[in-house]
This record gives sequence, C-alpha cells and structure tokens, in this order.
Amino acid sequence: MTAAPIDLFASVVHLHQGGEIHAGRRAADPGLDGWRLTAFHAKTGADVHADHWEVHPEAEEIVSCLIGKMRLYLRPERPDQEEEEIRLLAGTAAIVPRGRWHRIELDIPSNIMTVTLPHGSRLEKRTEP
Repeated sequence: MTAAPIDLFASVVHLHQGGEIHAGRRAADPGLDGWRLTAFHAKTGADVHADHWEVHPEAEEIVSCLIGKMRLYLRPERPDQEEEEIRLLAGTAAIVPRGRWHRIELDIPSNIMTVTLPHGSRLEKRTEP
C-alpha cells in the first residue's frame, strides 16, 4: 500500500479492531467495527448539534479543539447536579466518560477532532434552554 495524504475534514478514519486503518467518505457505514476519528470545521451551533445531547455507550470519547474556542458540557448524572462545563482552547482536549451524555457549544468558529467507538451512539434533543 502506498501512503497518501488524507483530507481529515472530508473523510472519516476507521481504526479497526484488527489493527487496520481505513479512510473513507463521511457517509461511510457507521456499523463498521473499531474506533472512528472525525475532524470537522464548526462555524455554528448547528455544526456541533448544540441543541442535542450525545452519548457513546460503548466507549469513552476524546473531544479536541484543534483551532478555536469551545465549551464541552457533561449532562448531570443526578437531578440535583449542574451541568459540568469544560472550556477547550486550541490544542486542548477532554475525555468524555463512557455512557456520559455531552454536548458542545462554540465560542468562536473551531476545528474539532473526536475519536470514539460509534456503535450504539445516540442523540437526544435538549429540552432545557
């Protein structure tokens, strides 16, 4: 195999259980085994589905701010708790625990990279303002 550049902002990279790595179109099958690395440009809240909570039940997720400034929120685990806010500046990342609902809000347009096991991931519309 000949190495070639991969446009991370136009591709999704699958890190397969058997040790192989494949890059493909964003519309690639989400049912593939292994980890998924995704990088994207986010200009508005719609680009990060800021009006939804997201969860990955089978693995932790690393959320990295490559360029820009954003906030990662973790949904309270109990009704008496507040959302946890993690501020991410360019070059920083946070690890979202397995099964923890989370969301992103942008402070400015940002380039973001995430890595997780996508199998079983879900979105849930936020009901609070």
